[in-house]
Amino acid sequence: MTVHLYPLANGLSTDHPVPGLPFVDDSHIPLDEGPEAIEAVGRNQGEGMWGRYDPHRASGGWRAFTTDPLDNSLGWSVRYHPEHGRTVLLMKDDDTSSLHSTWDGEQLLFRAGGYWFDGAAWYRPGQVWDPVEQDYEKRKARAAVTVSAADMLDRRADEARAAFLDVSDIDAEAPTPAVENWADHLAMWAAIRRDLDGALPLEKCVVDLATPELTGAQLIGVPEMAELGGITASTLRAYISRGNSEVPQPQALVGGRDQWARAVADDWAEARQRSYEGVRATMSAGDRDQLSRGAAEVRDHFADDFQNTLWGRPDVRKRWILRARNENSVREIADALAWNVASSLDRILPTNVIGHTVESAVLHDFADAIDLDREVQAGPKKPARAKEWLHLYISRPIAEMLTWFIRHHPESAHHYIGEITREAHTRWEIPAKDTLYTLRQYAVVEGRLSAEEADAFFNLLTPPEKND
Repeated sequence: MTVHLYPLANGLSTDHPVPGLPFVDDSHIPLDEGPEAIEAVGRNQGEGMWGRYDPHRASGGWRAFTTDPLDNSLGWSVRYHPEHGRTVLLMKDDDTSSLHSTWDGEQLLFRAGGYWFDGAAWYRPGQVWDPVEQDYEKRKARAAVTVSAADMLDRRADEARAAFLDVSDIDAEAPTPAVENWADHLAMWAAIRRDLDGALPLEKCVVDLATPELTGAQLIGVPEMAELGGITASTLRAYISRGNSEVPQPQALVGGRDQWARAVADDWAEARQRSYEGVRATMSAGDRDQLSRGAAEVRDHFADDFQNTLWGRPDVRKRWILRARNENSVREIADALAWNVASSLDRILPTNVIGHTVESAVLHDFADAIDLDREVQAGPKKPARAKEWLHLYISRPIAEMLTWFIRHHPESAHHYIGEITREAHTRWEIPAKDTLYTLRQYAVVEGRLSAEEADAFFNLLTPPEKND
């Protein structure tokens, strides 16, 4: 889940000022002394203070944050890249660690409600989860152009009309008002940089992006956004008021109303479809109980079964008369209904499907165990046998499923464990007793079989002693 973070101000030493935010004096933070010095400002310096830095090995840069020593409700977040310079932001102190984690990736800076820049290209806010990469999909903004400080400087701007602030001028609990004459403040910031040795050229100082996705014609409000997401406008407003971070940050504020880029809204709608709620809705039976199709089939089967039991059988139906309504009668009927469910487990979870699945899963774990043991033995590549394995294992979820299978369908489990034993011997020459010993141990330790139950069941699988 993404986290919405809102910087309060630009540090005066930043290379990449956020449009509209004021500039704050950061000279009391040792930004030029490296990340360790920044961390040391807040780390273990007092209650409510903290600091941290981490290298960014992919780029050779680093990121750091610290509680501000003058106002502990505020904090500084710094991201440094050897080629693209540094971003210095004043944040709520509670937000610095979240931004620090976000900066662990390729994101150098954020603009326009979550659009991000990696030094070469701009991407839309990450919303659609890629289960293979275990990260949000990177979706490039269309025809995006980087707007530098050099591009933004206005000849009519007057740095004399601007002034930077002190930390004491910023209230962490109050939203920072947008600076109306921000062009003057940008000019002031640029003038201060002229006297700095080694300052990043203004042409490389990223201020904003321009893309067709952010033009006025491509912005939509709450009603259109809600329609794309398949919810009502009031529901979307409720999400926003509760700070639901699954709703993307708006890209603009027009006439006091939030506006989103249509491309961002489309990504949000797609993310909703791919979410657990979206999957549930897609596979819903579309009936009164909002069940999945399989669950609805189970319900319908037992509804008919219970109807036949309760009304179709004269011996049960007569118990509805008043004098037969007593605890014993209700218990007998309840037992009859419960028996219907217990004897119909195969309709809920087909045993042949479970059996093949458990067999394949156990053999897969055996194969992993044997491959690992071969690596541990550190000898020349072995033939496809397992005579010198160190130990076999199966993972906990598979052990739990195996035990469930034994407890609920012992006769089918007996058959498929026999298949596992035969296949393990055929593939790797594993003796039956070793396979059965492994499965028994995991059924007891990770499953819900007692030692006595496991012994009784697995003894029935042990091959008979051969007589000479």
